[in-house]
Amino acid sequence: MTAPVQIPAPQFSSAIPVQKTHLGHALASEWTKIRTVRSTMWTLGVMLVLILGINLLIDTLSSADRVYDPVLASGLFGVLLGQLCVITLGVLVISSEYGTGMIRTTLTACPQRGRVLAAKAVVFFALTFTVTTVACVLTALMNYATFAGKPVASDYTMYSDSQLVVAGGVSSASGAQWLGATVGVGLYVALLGLLSLAVGTLLRHSAGAITTMLGVVLLPLIVAIFMQADSMHTLRDKLIEYSSPNALASLYRMPMLGSGHADGMPQLLALAVVTAVALCGAYAVLAKRDV
Repeated sequence: MTAPVQIPAPQFSSAIPVQKTHLGHALASEWTKIRTVRSTMWTLGVMLVLILGINLLIDTLSSADRVYDPVLASGLFGVLLGQLCVITLGVLVISSEYGTGMIRTTLTACPQRGRVLAAKAVVFFALTFTVTTVACVLTALMNYATFAGKPVASDYTMYSDSQLVVAGGVSSASGAQWLGATVGVGLYVALLGLLSLAVGTLLRHSAGAITTMLGVVLLPLIVAIFMQADSMHTLRDKLIEYSSPNALASLYRMPMLGSGHADGMPQLLALAVVTAVALCGAYAVLAKRDV
């Protein structure tokens, strides 16, 4: 009996060259996602309208012939509302994929989950830092053109706690104030957005994560208002000092607790540490749990 002839299986090779994936591919993918979805245009667009529009309104309606507050301080009021848009976008960057089920496709295309989270964080931080800083530079230029060079009120220290820079008897702004009101504010808001991204990764639910972040931003100051007992003064002052509104006000040299807490650097550093810890926790959870 003749043994069956073994026919070798045909060897197939793809005409498309196989390339080992790396972080650059993940970054390109996340950049494509974030710039093509409508939520990015809406949230950042509304943020720009709030920051620039409120600042322009304040400058236009200002009729005072003497200056009481730091020259660049008017930019604060638009940023206080604009930061909420960045928080929302930070959550949606990850939670929207869980809501639509797109996260399965993302993790199938890139099984290295840490790489996915890192790419989202890098792209989101770069985008929000750039947009926020540019908006703050524009508001700072508007404020400087409106308020710099005006006479200073004789009792201005009662209102600004000596943070108003006076040069030649008229109002001005120092280099540190310019840095805090532009790059400092951009860093703080972008870090707040990164923290939102971490919370969205942990909770996987848009409404829950946004509500949690609103509590992080607003609750410390609200709780501190009701701490009137003498025994709570230390805790109250810390809650106020490290609350988001006071951190931004300090970067604009208008701290709620006086000149001893004026530059906003401790709050910026504290937010950076909290954000780093939250991102590490988000990575640990993302790597271990099922989609």
